[in-house]
Amino acid sequence: MAGGINLNGPHYNLNIIGVENPKTDAMTGGDRHTIFVALGAKNSAVTSRIYLTPGPFAVCDGNAFDPAYACDGTLLAQQGAVFQLPCDTAVTTTNGCASGIASASYLIWARALGTPGGTATVTTCAYDLTGALVCSTDNAVQSRTKGKSTFYNVTSALTTINACFDVGGVVTCQTVSLFDPVLQDYFWQYANSGLRLLQLRFYPQ
Repeated sequence: MAGGINLNGPHYNLNIIGVENPKTDAMTGGDRHTIFVALGAKNSAVTSRIYLTPGPFAVCDGNAFDPAYACDGTLLAQQGAVFQLPCDTAVTTTNGCASGIASASYLIWARALGTPGGTATVTTCAYDLTGALVCSTDNAVQSRTKGKSTFYNVTSALTTINACFDVGGVVTCQTVSLFDPVLQDYFWQYANSGLRLLQLRFYPQ
């Protein structure tokens, strides 16, 4: 149990694996639950992008080293992985989930696994309508320490953006849900400092 959640109960599992050498396989399609990102080192973080699209939980493209393809085959970027997930109604934001966007109520619990010493920082980002990059002031920092790994609730950090950005020529500070149309091209910025494995579990509410 963690935070009242039975961590052995029904959930969607995603493993984000850090590797030294770039993967060359396309890794699109199929029922995979893994995404490969750059490993980095303890004092030298390397950043990968995991693009986000709305829909049922699915890894659309598990390779962050080559072009990023959505589950329908659309090219999203020249480099990155792609994860599909619903907008989260379990978090409180300024506008809530946009009408017509796939949504569900869930919590995300994370734990760092693998060789002790690595750390990963995951930040939710997007672009405002002027093309400026907007990243949340909230992020999820997961470190692999010695001993048994602990789960942490990272729901807000991975499903919302808390930031100030341009809306119709006016700088506005607010918290927005994934896929809110005030921003576009949502992704997780995954800064890895040697973490071999980050496990994310998505629990329905």
